[in-house]
Amino acid sequence: MKTASHYEKKDENVQCFICPHHCIIKPGKVGLCQVRRNVNGTLMSLNYGMVSSAHLDPIEKKPLYNFYPGYDILSLGTLGCNLSCTFCQNWEISQLPPDKIDNYFKRMSNEMTPSQVGQMAAKYGQKGSIGIAYTYNEPSIWYEFVLESAREVKKKGYKNVLVTNGFLERDPLRDLLPFIDAANIDIKSMSDGFYKKICGGKLAPVLEYAKMAREKCHVEITNLIVTGENDSREDLGKLVDFVSGELGRDTPIHFSRYHPDYQFDASATPVEKLEMAYEIASAKLDYVYVGNLWDNPWDNTLCPKCHKVVIRRTGFNISSVNLKEGNKCAYCGAEVAIVGEYAGKAGV
Repeated sequence: MKTASHYEKKDENVQCFICPHHCIIKPGKVGLCQVRRNVNGTLMSLNYGMVSSAHLDPIEKKPLYNFYPGYDILSLGTLGCNLSCTFCQNWEISQLPPDKIDNYFKRMSNEMTPSQVGQMAAKYGQKGSIGIAYTYNEPSIWYEFVLESAREVKKKGYKNVLVTNGFLERDPLRDLLPFIDAANIDIKSMSDGFYKKICGGKLAPVLEYAKMAREKCHVEITNLIVTGENDSREDLGKLVDFVSGELGRDTPIHFSRYHPDYQFDASATPVEKLEMAYEIASAKLDYVYVGNLWDNPWDNTLCPKCHKVVIRRTGFNISSVNLKEGNKCAYCGAEVAIVGEYAGKAGV
């Protein structure tokens, strides 16, 4: 265990200020995230350094399409989440009850230190990885470990990426952002009612997170379109208006296809809904993508000026690139908003 940050003592209780829940935690109990416990009046992080998942993934899997396309990134995750989405597609590691989390930790042998994460970033960097992604479950759930690891990774000269629900308070986010190079932020809906009913959270902090992150690092947005819940033209239009108006029309957005999982049994997102989302977003945003739908025509990066395909994808693999002089369109010469170079040779 590790002493947590961003909390205050309240007599025998403690109040956590990592995320907007502001949990007041009684002695021996945990917060809503299940992994921060009041131990004799001290808030402890139960999952510090406890790695449940570690894989070398394509950066496109995060998904980040406009950040070092074609590269791999070493991805780490732990257990727990500060939201309780009933459609969660990683519920096996994010929604475990405290007793199962405790048992899981007792069986785990893959405990890591931030220094080891930095060393792994360098080791895999020699094989073409650009750094570390904190993903699979919510990174703020092991905030102290992510912050310390991100420092070590930056010292080694590599990149840090967050794949996040954006449900983090301003002060801890402000401390973390100087070490972050890119973030994919999941804005689940523009309805606060959706967040309260289905996710056990609030919308406003997520939007604030997105705006703060956009000022400091590369940001891409993901929206899982859940059948019958956030899939109306009005819902999608509000999201596109926020991204274009507050984050900028060059902010990439990924509409992801929902499928039944965990406690949600609505049918998978109809392709027509994904097509509608793509059309609505393309009117106001330059980089629009559709995920979780194999071999679809909306997975490619288009030139914002001539609208020709400059990066063609099949799944997470890049099949052709038409860029020149860095990140300029090979057809019309317009600048394409991509951070970093393409991993392979342009024009293949």
